[in-house]
Amino acid sequence: MTDHDAALAALIRRRWRIGAVLTAIMVVAYFGFILLVAFGKDTAGTLIADDSVSIGIILGAVVIVIAPVLTSIYVRWANKHHDPAIAAARINKP
Repeated sequence: MTDHDAALAALIRRRWRIGAVLTAIMVVAYFGFILLVAFGKDTAGTLIADDSVSIGIILGAVVIVIAPVLTSIYVRWANKHHDPAIAAARINKP
């Protein structure tokens, strides 16, 4: 394996690692919410904010907001680090 191939393999591993971490965060948030609703009905149904909103509604909204936040984190990382590294690898290919 050449140095160029090793550099590309390292870039691919890093991209997969970032993607796996962000995916794991989303999966934990989503299934955590689902498990709370399924098995912690009393907790999810607890009213807050002057007894007008339940914890389950707030956490559901948080789960919905997490998806685009994680997506934007990945896009910013890719634009700032991954894409320039790939472009440099293409220029410097053997």
